[in-house]
Amino acid sequence: MKAAVKTLDGSPLKEIDLPDAFNTPYRPDIIKRAVLALQSTRYQPHGSDPYAGMRTSAASWGSGRGAAQIPRIKNGSRAARVPNARGGRACHPPVTMKNLVEKINKKEKVLAIRSAIAATANPELVRARGHLFEQDLISVVDDSFENLERTSEVIAVLESLGLMKDVIRSKLSRNRKPGRGNLRGRGMKQRKSLLIVTSEIPLRAAANLPGVDSVTVHELNAELLAPGTHAGRLTVWTESALKQLSEVN
Repeated sequence: MKAAVKTLDGSPLKEIDLPDAFNTPYRPDIIKRAVLALQSTRYQPHGSDPYAGMRTSAASWGSGRGAAQIPRIKNGSRAARVPNARGGRACHPPVTMKNLVEKINKKEKVLAIRSAIAATANPELVRARGHLFEQDLISVVDDSFENLERTSEVIAVLESLGLMKDVIRSKLSRNRKPGRGNLRGRGMKQRKSLLIVTSEIPLRAAANLPGVDSVTVHELNAELLAPGTHAGRLTVWTESALKQLSEVN
């Protein structure tokens, strides 16, 4: 499989061979496992107070009273401490010692990343995610793209590649979520847009573009390539990043 390397103004420069990762079969099951395993490392363990519902003077009345032998508070007949009592302890409360991290085999992880890379070259999967593109799906630019320092310069390159509409789509999708998330620092949601992959240093000039992620080729993972476990993210590569990708994979 070949792809055209373009200059910053969108004109074709040359053609290069894509790495073997782009020929990997599409495996949505493996991609989903890898994404969920990566997300599980960010889960925050939570548990209840071990003494919740236990700070009471309740004691059983004993036998011979015609009543169940459950702990009851001293100044009344209300039951306490036991799980079946109002205000008692929880039956099986969550504990912080529980292991929430899901494991995945190394070979499955590599296969998931390679399969997600191949999905970026599949027009049906990319359109199914809602991405908009006007020209070639596989966007490869020369290495001078990594030296841009201003966001306006990055916008000009994306317009020449026919990808700026997808960034605008992400910007317009930003809205407020319903529910308690507004009180917990996650009240807004926004669709993902482009993924920019460079060779050595992430493109900081694209950090302010809505929905855009910029990473190096060594930082690629299944979640970046398939947000929400759905593969087919619109991706922009630099020529050096593709060369290093062939060496890594």
